[in-house]
Amino acid sequence: MLFKALLVALLLFVIFNLFQALYYMVKNNEQQPHLSKFLGRRLLFSVFIILCILVAIATGFITPNQRPY
Repeated sequence: MLFKALLVALLLFVIFNLFQALYYMVKNNEQQPHLSKFLGRRLLFSVFIILCILVAIATGFITPNQRPY
């Protein structure tokens, strides 16, 4: 259960970075941070989430749904 909560927290962090980049993109200020910073964070955490899921499936910690229909 803790693993699933960690994955949900990481997904929420990715969504938070998405909206944070949107805010800075709409706000036209000279001293705004580079949007690539937020894009890099989203990409890094998305890759980390996918790797965690693949490792958890490979080790048998979580099992995928065998019949999704």
